[in-house]
Amino acid sequence: MLALGLLLCLVLGGGPAAIARAGDPSLGAGGADPPVPAVGRAWPVGSRPPVTRGWEPPATAYGRGHRGVDLTAAPGTPVKAVAPGRVSFAGRVAGRGVVSVELAGTGTPPLRTTYAPVAATLNKGAEVAAGEVVGVLELPTSHCPMSCLHWGLRRGDTYLDPLSLLPPWLLTRGPSRLLPVTGIPEPERKPEPDAIPEAVAAPKAARHGTRKGARHPKRERAQRLERTGARLSRDATAVSRARPAGPSLRRPR
Repeated sequence: MLALGLLLCLVLGGGPAAIARAGDPSLGAGGADPPVPAVGRAWPVGSRPPVTRGWEPPATAYGRGHRGVDLTAAPGTPVKAVAPGRVSFAGRVAGRGVVSVELAGTGTPPLRTTYAPVAATLNKGAEVAAGEVVGVLELPTSHCPMSCLHWGLRRGDTYLDPLSLLPPWLLTRGPSRLLPVTGIPEPERKPEPDAIPEAVAAPKAARHGTRKGARHPKRERAQRLERTGARLSRDATAVSRARPAGPSLRRPR
């Protein structure tokens, strides 16, 4: 890991002095270097990728540390420029692709971001806009236990935290997600007439009475019996009136 960092320093314009200055905790605190402006307008990958490992400046010139941040991403993911600038390096270092971009309007010397392992899609000297694709993420190397993008930031020979390029609104913004709609009442759903159970419909009919003109089996049966009884009574009366009087069965006294 340390050997790879030294090789990157030599190829990209640094050297042992760059590591020595990065390991000096007094740098940046005493105002020797201008502060990092939050000029970032996009994440290098995704919308807010997980940070696998953060920025860890070494305590000594050649001490252990992490001169950048690692962002989780799958191989083949497009890698974007976080801010407008110019491609200052696009090639391979120690077998892996590296792309560096000098950021416009960031002072002298300008800030420079580095992305690895990335297969460049632009050549050195190309002007890029914020969010423009500069390459695609290559297969993981020994740098990360799983696939990740190593993102670095330097001003001259001094390593800085690349997350300081991003404004707060970009650091806290997460991916979009659908939220439930609230505050709008749902329309009342009325059941279909055929869906009303008979046990519910019967008491309702009893409460509101029988519909005019509807047939009532029990009432019709009672009316028929009443009419039949009246007819039988009339027939019996007529028969008794029409029968001739017979001899009296009473004995004479």
